[in-house]
Amino acid sequence: MRGRQEPGANLEPAAQKRRVDGLRSAGSDLDRKYWVALALYVVLAALAWFTLGEGKVFVGAKPVELRMFPLVILGAFALRTVLARHAEKIRRSGSGGGSTEPKS
Repeated sequence: MRGRQEPGANLEPAAQKRRVDGLRSAGSDLDRKYWVALALYVVLAALAWFTLGEGKVFVGAKPVELRMFPLVILGAFALRTVLARHAEKIRRSGSGGGSTEPKS
Protein backbone atom coordinates (compact mmCIF):
# COMPACT_ATOMS: atom_id res chain seq x y z
CA MET A 1 0.00 0.00 0.00
CA ARG A 2 1.05 3.54 -0.59
CA GLY A 3 1.54 6.01 2.22
CA ARG A 4 -1.05 8.74 2.55
CA GLN A 5 -0.13 12.07 1.10
CA GLU A 6 -1.29 15.38 2.40
CA PRO A 7 -4.14 16.93 0.46
CA GLY A 8 -2.65 19.35 -1.99
CA ALA A 9 0.78 17.69 -2.05
CA ASN A 10 0.51 17.22 -5.83
CA LEU A 11 -0.54 20.79 -6.51
CA GLU A 12 1.64 23.03 -8.59
CA PRO A 13 3.41 25.86 -6.76
CA ALA A 14 0.96 28.41 -8.16
CA ALA A 15 -2.00 26.35 -6.95
CA GLN A 16 -0.41 25.99 -3.52
CA LYS A 17 0.11 29.76 -3.37
CA ARG A 18 -3.57 30.35 -4.23
CA ARG A 19 -4.56 27.91 -1.51
CA VAL A 20 -2.43 29.72 1.09
CA ASP A 21 -3.73 33.11 -0.08
CA GLY A 22 -7.27 31.77 0.23
CA LEU A 23 -6.62 30.84 3.86
CA ARG A 24 -5.22 34.30 4.55
CA SER A 25 -8.21 36.01 2.97
CA ALA A 26 -10.52 33.88 5.10
CA GLY A 27 -8.73 35.26 8.15
CA SER A 28 -9.16 38.85 6.98
CA ASP A 29 -12.84 38.18 6.27
CA LEU A 30 -13.23 36.95 9.84
CA ASP A 31 -11.50 40.06 11.17
CA ARG A 32 -13.81 42.31 9.16
CA LYS A 33 -16.88 40.41 10.34
CA TYR A 34 -15.62 40.65 13.93
CA TRP A 35 -15.38 44.45 13.81
CA VAL A 36 -18.76 44.74 12.09
CA ALA A 37 -20.33 42.55 14.78
CA LEU A 38 -18.87 44.65 17.59
CA ALA A 39 -20.05 47.85 15.90
CA LEU A 40 -23.56 46.40 15.60
CA TYR A 41 -23.53 45.45 19.29
CA VAL A 42 -22.69 49.07 20.12
CA VAL A 43 -25.50 50.34 17.87
CA LEU A 44 -27.99 47.92 19.45
CA ALA A 45 -26.87 48.94 22.94
CA ALA A 46 -27.35 52.63 22.10
CA LEU A 47 -30.77 51.93 20.64
CA ALA A 48 -31.78 49.95 23.72
CA TRP A 49 -30.50 52.68 26.04
CA PHE A 50 -32.37 55.52 24.33
CA THR A 51 -35.53 53.51 23.57
CA LEU A 52 -36.26 52.09 27.00
CA GLY A 53 -37.68 54.25 29.73
CA GLU A 54 -36.12 55.02 33.05
CA GLY A 55 -38.18 52.47 34.96
CA LYS A 56 -36.72 50.46 37.80
CA VAL A 57 -37.20 46.81 38.67
CA PHE A 58 -36.44 45.27 42.05
CA VAL A 59 -33.88 42.48 41.86
CA GLY A 60 -32.90 41.00 45.20
CA ALA A 61 -34.56 43.91 47.04
CA LYS A 62 -32.39 46.41 45.14
CA PRO A 63 -33.70 48.70 42.41
CA VAL A 64 -32.09 48.09 39.02
CA GLU A 65 -32.70 50.24 35.95
CA LEU A 66 -34.70 48.48 33.27
CA ARG A 67 -32.17 49.70 30.69
CA MET A 68 -29.48 47.46 32.16
CA PHE A 69 -31.07 44.14 31.16
CA PRO A 70 -30.57 44.44 27.39
CA LEU A 71 -27.10 45.92 27.97
CA VAL A 72 -26.09 42.88 30.01
CA ILE A 73 -27.42 40.52 27.34
CA LEU A 74 -25.67 42.41 24.53
CA GLY A 75 -22.50 42.49 26.61
CA ALA A 76 -22.67 38.72 26.97
CA PHE A 77 -23.00 38.34 23.20
CA ALA A 78 -20.08 40.71 22.64
CA LEU A 79 -17.94 38.75 25.12
CA ARG A 80 -18.85 35.52 23.33
CA THR A 81 -17.83 37.08 20.01
CA VAL A 82 -14.47 38.24 21.41
CA LEU A 83 -13.75 34.81 22.90
CA ALA A 84 -14.72 33.04 19.67
CA ARG A 85 -12.35 35.28 17.66
CA HIS A 86 -9.56 34.67 20.13
CA ALA A 87 -10.12 30.89 19.95
CA GLU A 88 -10.11 31.01 16.14
CA LYS A 89 -6.81 32.92 16.16
CA ILE A 90 -5.30 30.25 18.42
CA ARG A 91 -6.57 27.48 16.14
CA ARG A 92 -5.17 29.19 13.04
CA SER A 93 -1.75 29.84 14.59
CA GLY A 94 -1.33 26.14 15.36
CA SER A 95 0.32 26.80 18.70
CA GLY A 96 -2.32 26.36 21.34
CA GLY A 97 0.15 27.21 24.08
CA GLY A 98 0.00 23.77 25.64
CA SER A 99 0.35 20.15 24.83
CA THR A 100 -2.26 17.43 24.85
CA GLU A 101 0.00 15.06 26.74
CA PRO A 102 -0.46 14.93 30.53
CA LYS A 103 2.49 16.05 32.63
CA SER A 104 4.03 13.54 35.00
